[in-house]
Amino acid sequence: MANTEGEKPLRKIAEAFKDLAAVVNSETLELEVGPFSHACSLISPLFGCLGIAFKFAELDYVAKVGDLAEASKSIATLQALVDRDVESNCVRNAGSHTRNLLRVKRGIDMVRVLFEQIIASEGNSLKDPASTAYAQVFAPHHGWAIRKAVAAGMYALPTKAQLLKKLNEDGKCMKPQHGLRWKTI
Repeated sequence: MANTEGEKPLRKIAEAFKDLAAVVNSETLELEVGPFSHACSLISPLFGCLGIAFKFAELDYVAKVGDLAEASKSIATLQALVDRDVESNCVRNAGSHTRNLLRVKRGIDMVRVLFEQIIASEGNSLKDPASTAYAQVFAPHHGWAIRKAVAAGMYALPTKAQLLKKLNEDGKCMKPQHGLRWKTI
């Protein structure tokens, strides 16, 4: 991810998900696939900032978000997307929109847990926060070989300072807020 002067990807992510939360909390509208896939696409570069340990996650996540973006051309809401797959009895099939939605959700969870762990940790290393996030979110769904490859890749993670620099942030954006797990704007 290029360090573009003035660009704040964490803030863009926060704004996009804040808008989605407003729709979900309104209880008047269903969540549209298009805005959801757009918000999710903003997360993709975060995996790239983590290096080789999360390269597989980045590739998988980008492909799944791309599928949801393509689906948004013919399916309006996430509920309609799931309903269509349920009716077609393909929810568990590889490549189904619902299965791709599950994988995207796991990617979002990974980033959430990672940043919670970064905020809670002392020091400059991302190894423990990333290892904890991986163990909680992805490891239960991966076989032994993938888990070992990821563990080896943890030694190639950037430092916290390097990650913040790649994200064009100074660290103030990651201070805990009242009632919030982290602040991104």
